[in-house]
Amino acid sequence: MSICNIIMNEFLLKNNISYYCLSNLMDKISLNHIYYADLYLQSISNESWFLENSLIKECSYRMKQGIGIRVIKNNTIYFSCTDDITLKSINQCINNIFNKQYNIVNSINQKKKLNILKNHQNYYSIINPINDNSNEKKIFFLKYIDDTARKLDKRVKNVQIKINNFYELILIINNKNSISTDIRPLVNISINIIVEDDNKREIGHRMIGGRIDYNSIISINNKKQKTYIDNIIYETTIAAINNLNSIEAPSGLIPVVLGNGSPGVLLHEAIGHGLEGDFNYYKTSIFNNKIKKKIASNICTIVDNGTLKNINGSLNIDDEGTPTKNNILVKNGILKKYMYDNYYSSLIGTKSTGNARRSSYASLPIPRMTNTYLLNGKSKIIDIINSVEYGLYVISLSGGEVDITSGNFVFSTSEAFLIKKGKITQPVKNTTLIGSSENIMKQISMIGNDLSFNNGIGTCIKNGQPLPVSVGQPTLKIEKMTVGGTKKIL
Repeated sequence: MSICNIIMNEFLLKNNISYYCLSNLMDKISLNHIYYADLYLQSISNESWFLENSLIKECSYRMKQGIGIRVIKNNTIYFSCTDDITLKSINQCINNIFNKQYNIVNSINQKKKLNILKNHQNYYSIINPINDNSNEKKIFFLKYIDDTARKLDKRVKNVQIKINNFYELILIINNKNSISTDIRPLVNISINIIVEDDNKREIGHRMIGGRIDYNSIISINNKKQKTYIDNIIYETTIAAINNLNSIEAPSGLIPVVLGNGSPGVLLHEAIGHGLEGDFNYYKTSIFNNKIKKKIASNICTIVDNGTLKNINGSLNIDDEGTPTKNNILVKNGILKKYMYDNYYSSLIGTKSTGNARRSSYASLPIPRMTNTYLLNGKSKIIDIINSVEYGLYVISLSGGEVDITSGNFVFSTSEAFLIKKGKITQPVKNTTLIGSSENIMKQISMIGNDLSFNNGIGTCIKNGQPLPVSVGQPTLKIEKMTVGGTKKIL
């Protein structure tokens, strides 16, 4: 069954509503001399599992659905929503917006021409990860991770595994009678392994998933897939043990090497948010009015790309029905563009970049990132490490704060090592990275050729709206960066 047919059955046939009825509704709205209007129908199911202390402690299922109606008139946004997908509730939402009494009835006027847009390409499967495997198989998978971690090292005292599976259906119709649909699966698996030695406890953490076929992860009977899961368990355990053996971190201005993959969260926070269109329209970003100006090292090219296969932040269409794109934000250090939705792009006279996103039908779409990453460079990884006499090598970051107005940021590391005389040595703890966005980006002197992503998993919150995103980068060297630690540099 096609995406369009699945959506039509879920939203319209089950609720005795036709496409033509919604189109007539948009025609009625347009009589109010509006600039733009859209209806956003969403259904999202979520299945959650949680294992701790070798016990299944949670198994839950939630489903919510609804419709949000947005009208833009004279640069003002009017919005109403309901979780009841019926003609009566839809009419009431319109009445709330215009303070008029509308009574749109069902229509089967199929002579009317509707523009039902087809996705140019599907960047992920439409298989429902919730129904794709039995509960018995999911429980076996959880216990396999738990058992394997405990067998790896006697210091493993606890294993926590959280599985979240999502299945989202959306339908968007606007006042141009364009209809867009999408089905968005998402798998999110979080693994914490806690180790203890001499009354000291530390944790290792990994996440895996994306917009993928759930069976590709959970099927551990296949030798190839079993090896993948075993590697993740091994990495997580080693990360925890390294934290057990960590020493106090240095403090001062030193070279920092950021590893590939998840350290790209620094790029996402310190650079990416500052390039979102709403912040630049309101002139609250440090990057406001800097198009065609240098904001990073000459070797830096940064993109936001919603078209990557099976990646967490990818979308066939954004939440206004615009196809997602590979947007080059910064090229060779020069700022090229910001990320826009239809609303903010219209305010400055440009086009949407396919970055309109919303967490639910009850929220307004705003400019948001999808998959934001730094492109590969030409340096070999061994050469990057060898170039550092004394510095820090960071594998992953944890919490951080960024002020988009000044560009100042502070990030904590969750896995980091000292570099001495071109060699990676002891793991370190209690480390923070401090800097400003433009200064640090201009300090990047070497970029590797090992681009990877944060295992496809990440969540970004903006204006209270959590959304799946991905970050990525190759290994890179920052010539000088302020490191906050508890030990003086030797």
